[in-house]
Amino acid sequence: MNYFCKNVNFKAIAAFSLLLFVAMLSAQKKQKPLNVIFMIGDGMGVSQVTSAFYFGNSEPNFQKFKIVGLSETSSTSDWVTDSAAGATALSTGEKTYKRAIGVNRDSIALPTILEQLQKKNYQTGLVSLTSITHATPASYYAHVKDRDLHEDIALDLVKANVNFLAGGGLKFFNKRKDGKNLLNEFKKLNYNIDTLKLSKPIQNKNNFYLLAQDELPNKVQGRGDFLPEATQAALDYLSKNKKPFFLMVEGSFIDWGGHAKDGEMMVKEVLDFDKTIGVVMEFIKENPNTLLVVTADHETGGASIGKFMEKDSTGKEKNIKDKVQVNFIDNQHTAALVPVFAMGKNQELFSGVYPNNTIYHKLAEALKKSGITIK
Repeated sequence: MNYFCKNVNFKAIAAFSLLLFVAMLSAQKKQKPLNVIFMIGDGMGVSQVTSAFYFGNSEPNFQKFKIVGLSETSSTSDWVTDSAAGATALSTGEKTYKRAIGVNRDSIALPTILEQLQKKNYQTGLVSLTSITHATPASYYAHVKDRDLHEDIALDLVKANVNFLAGGGLKFFNKRKDGKNLLNEFKKLNYNIDTLKLSKPIQNKNNFYLLAQDELPNKVQGRGDFLPEATQAALDYLSKNKKPFFLMVEGSFIDWGGHAKDGEMMVKEVLDFDKTIGVVMEFIKENPNTLLVVTADHETGGASIGKFMEKDSTGKEKNIKDKVQVNFIDNQHTAALVPVFAMGKNQELFSGVYPNNTIYHKLAEALKKSGITIK
């Protein structure tokens, strides 16, 4: 033992340790800030995800995730939440009451992850199939006590400086009760505005696509590929600017299919959302410094994927073994846990079972690992 101690070069070890520490600090400084893509399947529970496995024509993109968790969705006022409280918990890290948009249980404004990242020189984007003032997208930039205050929410969007916006809700900007045409305000703020089609974004401007008076059509009504195409346009635009970004994409009508107890609508909307997930997965392959998180604000309809029954020639019901059908408990939201999927850098943070507001804190931790502190 004495021989070992006498021959150890402690100065050399100390010098090496110091060099290693400096190298680690330098590597952290050179680390690129993390891109975050957050996708919300409104009303999407486990059964809704399951439908993609039985009604699609190929392996669903959901199956490609290795990290999966479950989220509990209650609000502070009700065990069964709505989209406003659900999205606010996701965007701010704090549970709140039903109908609240970006405010806490005392109606005091809360900073959202979108707003916090803007202060860190992030670009931001929002894509939705409903009005851009609807509960889910609004919860990322607005602060109002009730989700139905669409015109107030639109005023908040004028101040929000979101770089890429796509959805509906035109009437809340140019057919307002106060007579204001907010589109003029956006033009003054260097926005390219298109109310006719999803045209190519202009790189040196913010881009705002308002393509319906209220919500866009659903898939049964013939919407086409707006959601994957708008998401691709957002990714192309944001990635060309050589700055990190936060993008929220909402698959809005999964929820509406549940409210209508319309299995066909629900399934087609889930498949459309899954297709859009595929667009993001392709982006991650080329941009590994990106984190994708997919979840829901709540489940709608108490959906299940069960036996397909049909009557034979005698009127007796018979189970068709190679078919399944969608069943609903009712047309309301439920308290069911919803899935959380993660892919990309720091994906491992999202496994487990936790309350919905925890997802925000996990995003904050993922960002901190890449050198961005938001709280």
